[in-house]
Amino acid sequence: MNSLPLFALLCFAGNGTPQTSEPFRISVDVNLVVLHPTVRDGKGQFASDLRAQDFEIYEDGVRQTLKLFRHEDVPVTVGLIVDHSSSMRHKLAEVSAAARTFVHSSRPDDQMFVVNFNEKVTLGLPETVDFTNSPEELERAIFRTPAAGMTALYDAVVEGEKRLQAGIRDKKVLIVISDGGDNASKSALPDALKSAERSSALVYTIGIFDPENEDKNPDVLRRLARATGGDAFFPERFADVVAICERIAGDIRHQYTLGYVSSNAVKPGVYRSIRVAARSAGTGKLVVRARAGYIAGKAEQ
Repeated sequence: MNSLPLFALLCFAGNGTPQTSEPFRISVDVNLVVLHPTVRDGKGQFASDLRAQDFEIYEDGVRQTLKLFRHEDVPVTVGLIVDHSSSMRHKLAEVSAAARTFVHSSRPDDQMFVVNFNEKVTLGLPETVDFTNSPEELERAIFRTPAAGMTALYDAVVEGEKRLQAGIRDKKVLIVISDGGDNASKSALPDALKSAERSSALVYTIGIFDPENEDKNPDVLRRLARATGGDAFFPERFADVVAICERIAGDIRHQYTLGYVSSNAVKPGVYRSIRVAARSAGTGKLVVRARAGYIAGKAEQ
């Protein structure tokens, strides 16, 4: 994203009504905050029939006017961030199978890439390949790096966010698969969180821990996910990673796209908190998972 974080270049109808399924047409620069909330009912099922008027958005406690509303399956740029520290050696087969499942649940026009990390961060695809949607290529990308050494999780997240910006899809997602905390990054946790808060990308995290792993830090994975409107998963069995990736793929395909122009004065570097609520007659209580906030100002990516 070359403009402000979470912002896109869009035009609005003259009457100020939210845009729906018409193609986007670039005309004027506007600071549009874009969110991708997931909404479920009391039974945990996707609430797929909501209208624009069923949503309320608050920024720093002030209600905002919805300018963009879409609910359709759109292509996505996805980064798989895969831990290759030594303790992951016997888990990479499940991770590879999970990546295959994710691809098969995705659109053929999705863009995907792999970032492998131990104490170093490397791109999994060959230099001549920016993105792919081939299960075979993604599998080779994951196994391209041997599992050895320590864990530079924060560096990998920062690199993944940077790599996402090369994608041409408006919607962007990182899926972070790791079994421990960070013990080798040059970046710190605030750097990784700031990178996520300056981006519109959703971050999903999957923590697969060994009981004896002293470096594990599930709280970090939760913070990265919740800050961006994604989700954190901690399967009891390695084999469950496949089902989790299938669930994440379903999540991405069922999300709404909401946009608003902040009524607050833009002050670069200031964190803005966001709350999204949804209600509709006859649906009962709805649970909304959305980005917790963003950092105003020009993106540093």
